[in-house]
Amino acid sequence: MTDFHKRTWFRAAALSVVAAALIVGCGKKEEPKPAPAAEAPKAEPLKIAFAYVGPVGDGGWTFAHDNARKAIEAEFGDKVKTTFTESVSESADAERNFRDMVAQGNKLIFGTTFGYMEPMLKVAADSKDVKFEHATGFKQADNMRTYDSRTYEGAYMAGVIAGKMTKTNTLGVVASIPIPEVVRNINSFTLGAQSVNPKIKTKVVWVNEWFNPPKETEAATSLINSGADILFQNTDSPAVLKTAEAKGKRAFGWDSDMTAYGPKAHLASSVINWAPYYIKATREALEGKWVGGTGVWWGVKEGAIDIVSIAEDVPAETKTKIDEIKAGLKDGSFAIWKGPLVDNTGKTLLKKDEVADDKFLSGVLFYVKGVEGKVPGGDKK
Repeated sequence: MTDFHKRTWFRAAALSVVAAALIVGCGKKEEPKPAPAAEAPKAEPLKIAFAYVGPVGDGGWTFAHDNARKAIEAEFGDKVKTTFTESVSESADAERNFRDMVAQGNKLIFGTTFGYMEPMLKVAADSKDVKFEHATGFKQADNMRTYDSRTYEGAYMAGVIAGKMTKTNTLGVVASIPIPEVVRNINSFTLGAQSVNPKIKTKVVWVNEWFNPPKETEAATSLINSGADILFQNTDSPAVLKTAEAKGKRAFGWDSDMTAYGPKAHLASSVINWAPYYIKATREALEGKWVGGTGVWWGVKEGAIDIVSIAEDVPAETKTKIDEIKAGLKDGSFAIWKGPLVDNTGKTLLKKDEVADDKFLSGVLFYVKGVEGKVPGGDKK
């Protein structure tokens, strides 16, 4: 075989091998690639709605609730979606708003004032798959519970400061609605003041609304004209503090820190922190642990009540006393409502060393000694 023929033969053989390899390769099936894992469907956020009795900019009660709503969002992020409706009146309007909230798919609904109790009960009975939370009330259902703050603890501490700072020994209170919650705060404020100044007397003007700045201003002016040099309030706007500022008197913030509304007049602010409870209730709803038919009443002990921004001219010993009261309320060693205690007619309410229980406190519709006048409707109890 010549060299030429040898080279031709080897080339042909090589081409045959390559061809065979290609034929085998073409017949081989590729292994199927695994399909990408399907993403788990994202859970829908828990829809939470709030009904507010006043505007979020009231600087007091509703402002405090809205701060707690924002705390829920900060705590749970995209697991929740919150909305609110402000200035919902305590009337048929409340029921309509609650029904709208249910229709919008909200599964946790907060009503933030006493007058929402009956409307919320009615809507809760028709919406068993929705969880309802009512502030300051006492009626409950399987899917509705109550929550409240011991505002009287903050009122008492404000009273201690007022009793020390007054020059006329006359205090004034602008009051909202004559229900036990408000009357209890007026009395506690007076008891706190009397604990450091037995000469204290308290005058009260009722405006019969939670939020009405013009009426609050008028009431505050009336109290100042009748001799009160320090004002307290159980209303929702900073109008009382503003009036004290304008007239050269002193006053307190209520529900939220109101220092900015009257920095010269401001003695301290009794504040409510609703965030701990709102976060607790939301977590229970998210985890399926929410239980209706119950209620809580939180105060200094649970971090729900405090007195803040105490004025610089308040004596150091008074500030120390406030710290001691806070510590006592936290550990249970101090009781605000403790005998001997009489009302302003001389009737004994608590005997010596007797401590009021929550049932007693929940039914306060009388004035303690030192508060002038009568509770509107108190004699009908």
